Amino acid sequence: MENLESFLNLNRQNNKLSIRLISPTFGHLPPAIAQQFGLTHRKPHYFFLFMLAGHTRHGVDLQQFDIRANELLFILPHQIHRLPATKEGTDYFKLGFDADCLSRLPKQYPFLVNPFNQQKIQFTASAAARVKAIFELLLNLLSTVDTEPELILAHLNSLLTEIDRAYFATEKGPADDKLSHYIRFKLFVEDNLTDHTTIQEIAHTLALNTNSLYAIVKHYSGLSPKAFITNRLILEAKRRLYYAESSIKELAYDLGFNDPDYFSRLFKKVTGQTVATFVQDLSGN
Repeated sequence: MENLESFLNLNRQNNKLSIRLISPTFGHLPPAIAQQFGLTHRKPHYFFLFMLAGHTRHGVDLQQFDIRANELLFILPHQIHRLPATKEGTDYFKLGFDADCLSRLPKQYPFLVNPFNQQKIQFTASAAARVKAIFELLLNLLSTVDTEPELILAHLNSLLTEIDRAYFATEKGPADDKLSHYIRFKLFVEDNLTDHTTIQEIAHTLALNTNSLYAIVKHYSGLSPKAFITNRLILEAKRRLYYAESSIKELAYDLGFNDPDYFSRLFKKVTGQTVATFVQDLSGN
């Protein structure tokens, strides 16, 4: 499994932005180069797959997702992405860009926190038509490397706005107080994952009492705040085990555990497998 850390920089389609778009007839790397990266890797950048026709299946963090027409799969930095071994559907757009591109945009997009843990988004016919049109504009702009970045970023902003709206279409928008608090909780966990901050400290940071924090996290995730953080730590452990070789002791310390034996017991409690069995199963895939 190869690291794509420099992929966008090496294969960017704009001389000032690390961004790349692919369609059936545009942007594909020569097979000899593409094969160097393999089918499975840990994403260092944002990735979007929008299907126009046909069907494909991609893996994200050891789960499989079927993507069909008018559906979009998004993958965030650090997630494990497994590409399909067979050919993609008949028509699609793939887009990758780095955090620097995102930082240049005029606003935030709450769906990128993925509060509902849903990697796949379905669009209505009218929204899908708008998204397709934006992708086509981006393709045109990325056909030459010297396009002004402001033009590309303007359309990228429109695209992410459409995706954000579709993500929250069946729920209250992110401005809703409870959802806003939950998004802030998820962001705090991501930013402080290995610090093992107490629930009381998190609640205080978010200006909530512990009962309110519990109710909000339970409502949106189905888990208590403690279980949510534990599951996130174990997911990170799985990602690191999948991506790189390290001892159980090293992994435990990297994730903020002072006791590797406790980490091993917790891993088995959450996953039903020992770390050794999990790694053995990975090597068999």
